[in-house]
Amino acid sequence: MTKITLYNTKAREKQVFTPIDPMRVRMYVCGPTVYDRAHLGNARPVVVFDVLYRLLRHVYGPEHVTYVRNFTDVDDKIIARANETGREIGDITRETTQWFLDDMRALGALDPNHMPRATEYINAMQAMIGALIDKGHAYAAEGHVLFAVESYARYGALSGRSVGDMIAGARVEVAPYKRNPMDFVLWKPSTPEQPGWESPWGRGRPGWHIECSAMSYELLGARFDIHGGGNDLTFPHHENEIAQSCCAHPAQEGEECFASYWLHNEMLQVEGRKMSKSLGNFFTVHDLLEQGVPGEVIRFVFLSTHYRKPMDWTEKKRRAAEATLRKWRALVRGVEATQVDGRALAALADDLNTAGALARLHELAAAGEAGALKATAALLGLLEEGQGGWAEAASADLSPLAERLAALRAQAMESKDFSAVDAMKAALLAAGIEVRMSREGVELVAGPDFDPEKLEGLT
Repeated sequence: MTKITLYNTKAREKQVFTPIDPMRVRMYVCGPTVYDRAHLGNARPVVVFDVLYRLLRHVYGPEHVTYVRNFTDVDDKIIARANETGREIGDITRETTQWFLDDMRALGALDPNHMPRATEYINAMQAMIGALIDKGHAYAAEGHVLFAVESYARYGALSGRSVGDMIAGARVEVAPYKRNPMDFVLWKPSTPEQPGWESPWGRGRPGWHIECSAMSYELLGARFDIHGGGNDLTFPHHENEIAQSCCAHPAQEGEECFASYWLHNEMLQVEGRKMSKSLGNFFTVHDLLEQGVPGEVIRFVFLSTHYRKPMDWTEKKRRAAEATLRKWRALVRGVEATQVDGRALAALADDLNTAGALARLHELAAAGEAGALKATAALLGLLEEGQGGWAEAASADLSPLAERLAALRAQAMESKDFSAVDAMKAALLAAGIEVRMSREGVELVAGPDFDPEKLEGLT
């Protein structure tokens, strides 16, 4: 069996992945808060953990892997959006949840086995909160329930911070009902206009952190293998998840409570700068798709950088990715997939070295090993049947032009006048089309700069 190593944030080192139960490998990844379109940075963890999901399925078998990614559909941002627009919260979250799913599927991401919505697990959250109060790890105050950070001795182990350092450096909510400034909300009161549920502590709604602890417990159990997300979630979200989960469901002696391996991806930049609306470089996945950037190209650019390094989205990378995928798709067209290449698999198994795996795909393509290229690319979520319409459409659109150029060449061979052939070749090159002429015929390949509007004079 392929040996997988993963960088465990909690251990601060790469470790051999050993599942609790190889017949039931379990992974939980924090999903989106659904109030708007997913921006490009939101998509990076989706693609990263989709690759890990595919790798786990390949190694352990699809029937032995369970992947959970949640939707936060009750949140102050959602309430604010409802107030701004006058729309019902349920309408907003249904719409934005579907937007997210459509956009991520366009990037080639498989749906997780479970995609729970927070509002479906309110009872489970209340049960966990009640257990934490009973065990002395939480307390009720003025309609709130708060986790008592000082009750959990290992608080800060994931992020590597002491409670004192966190208090000094963090922006914590100052509230008279808190015993400690670092105590965080498990339950908070709702006004009559806000969504809320009846509870032993009054009508209210859950805090953000308790959602993932309750949903992962219900769907994966008290202990599971992998917990993932962006590194912006390490503190406080994941730190708080560990505290409340380990206190609600303590591990037996010698065992790890909650998740065994913690994986975090780095953030995304655009042209070397942090993505920001103020800088004018903020855009959503949907924006790129609407501009005609294929989802497969976006995915390729993501995979070209290791998940633990900052990823820089650039126009140059987009163009290069599109050109590469066009060539690869032409190479594998009509070819049956063979076996996944061992060297590419070894790269992926080494802490998801997707850049190394892509380098191996380039080698397979250069060697003309189309069957292995197709099989191995599929493990990365590339060159799959449902993702290549953009490349196929461009090729199909160019076939009449290829036939016309072939006819002009045949005429030129007899008349020895190649001016018409040269003129058409120049026009095709200006439109961003690569012209390949051989004894077998004429092939036209749309390049990364392909501009269909420049073909109007040729059709």
